[in-house]
Amino acid sequence: MEEAPDEVDRIVAAWRDVRPDLDVAPMQILSRVTRLSRQLDRKRKAVFASHGLEIWAFDVLSSLRRAGDPYQMSPSALTVELLVTSGTMTNRIDRLVTAGWVSRQRDPADRRGILVGLTEEGRQKVDDALADFLHLEAQMLRALDDAECTTLTDSLRHLVASVESVDPFETDDSQIEDTSAEAGEASALPTTPAVPAAAREQDLLDSA
Repeated sequence: MEEAPDEVDRIVAAWRDVRPDLDVAPMQILSRVTRLSRQLDRKRKAVFASHGLEIWAFDVLSSLRRAGDPYQMSPSALTVELLVTSGTMTNRIDRLVTAGWVSRQRDPADRRGILVGLTEEGRQKVDDALADFLHLEAQMLRALDDAECTTLTDSLRHLVASVESVDPFETDDSQIEDTSAEAGEASALPTTPAVPAAAREQDLLDSA
């Protein structure tokens, strides 16, 4: 059954009316991806909130759960996997320790390092939330049959690779304008020195 026009169709049609010189076809796909992302974020937050979790907390707990028995990772490994700063990860670990869902202990393979591990309560918390989360996702995909899901999976995998390969700051030579002033300002911005992983983990150990 053909779907009725949605908000993206109306937006694209309006752009075509006012800017017929531009190809707005990419909006047909990527604007819907954006809308899907917002909907998914809201629905996932609601599911995790029903278990007393925020999305970030589920992300940390699920990373530890996926690591397998004994469900431990170093803070630096968690930082890399979850794409956050070391300071953010330290704060998140502190809050999860306070909640009783993770614990800190010395790394037997590195006297200066520590490991973050799931407690039994944390493991049960993430398992319960995961079950409801997967039920939600299955419900959201119920309009698609198996063949459509397979095709969409392949297409999205290809799209993700394409999107990640694009640098938003690269332009064609024909589109380059004189931005030397902006470039100079950007290069003059101070950078934050990296903190060695061992030092970050020692800080965590001292605060345990």
